[in-house]
Amino acid sequence: MSTIKNIGILTSGGDSPGMNAAIRAVVRASLYHNLKVTGVMRGYEGLIQADFMPMDGKSVANIIQRGGTILKTARSDAFRTKEGRELAYKNLVASDIDALVVIGGDGTFTGADLFSREFSFPVIGLPGTIDNDLAGTDFTIGYDTAINTVVNAVDKIRDTAESHDRLFIVEVMGRDSGLIALRSGIGVGAEAILIPEAKIGVEDLMKRLEHGRKDKASKIIIVAEGDEAGGAYNVGEALKTKFPKYDIRVSVLGHIQRGGKPSCMDRVLASRLGVAAVEGLLEGKTDVMAGQVNKEIVFTPFSHAIKHIDAEKITPTWLKLAEILSL
Repeated sequence: MSTIKNIGILTSGGDSPGMNAAIRAVVRASLYHNLKVTGVMRGYEGLIQADFMPMDGKSVANIIQRGGTILKTARSDAFRTKEGRELAYKNLVASDIDALVVIGGDGTFTGADLFSREFSFPVIGLPGTIDNDLAGTDFTIGYDTAINTVVNAVDKIRDTAESHDRLFIVEVMGRDSGLIALRSGIGVGAEAILIPEAKIGVEDLMKRLEHGRKDKASKIIIVAEGDEAGGAYNVGEALKTKFPKYDIRVSVLGHIQRGGKPSCMDRVLASRLGVAAVEGLLEGKTDVMAGQVNKEIVFTPFSHAIKHIDAEKITPTWLKLAEILSL
């Protein structure tokens, strides 16, 4: 029999659409199994400050459709220290919290992995990040909404680009991963997609533009912020020098990709993983991330989930597809 009676839940790192749906699922699954559930405000900083609040069904009513996170999120320099983590542990014990569900990305899981091993404390993570850059899940919570936000924005930009015969360079989020750029670029019919993994430089981009169709009324280039070219503005300056006749504009989509109502896919994924996390803790699982692979729930050790992007997410096949469709 599990000794867990009270599960704490927090959100950490960058917010992503669907975090609230995940919180709702964890709370309701806990109540279903006759467990208490405690919300931790502002991520790991809330553990340091013992900023806890009891949660019930009313706490999560009418939040499944909301973006952001009702538990807030913040950086915590204190949690990076052994003394800070020890204080967090003492606060959990003093509040009779027996286990944690943490929702976030690789930074969140790095802290969770260390904390779980240092104090033998049960922790399960949920992949809440728009970047989709975690191994052990086909999609992270928020990724589907983010790429659809990009597609909707670029579709509007395309209208203006066609009206003025312009070339638009659109920068999307992805400091270490080009997955948002890759999928959204294919989805909007971009003429070129620059991502860190593909190593397509500005020189290659210039060759593509030189040998591409000249009769296109508009051109869209999608650039991940972490691309080796240095972002959309650097790409724009290089192209203006090489192609002075082009009417070039740069648009950085920025944080609109993090916000907004989560898509149905993200709501369902978050709901399924939230329930899986609670049941995983009751089964004795710890120091793992709950994910969905090939429509099945899987649990992946934090140490593998962090910075081990599955090969299937960016392959030569995907890159070839993007190249073919850009002609």
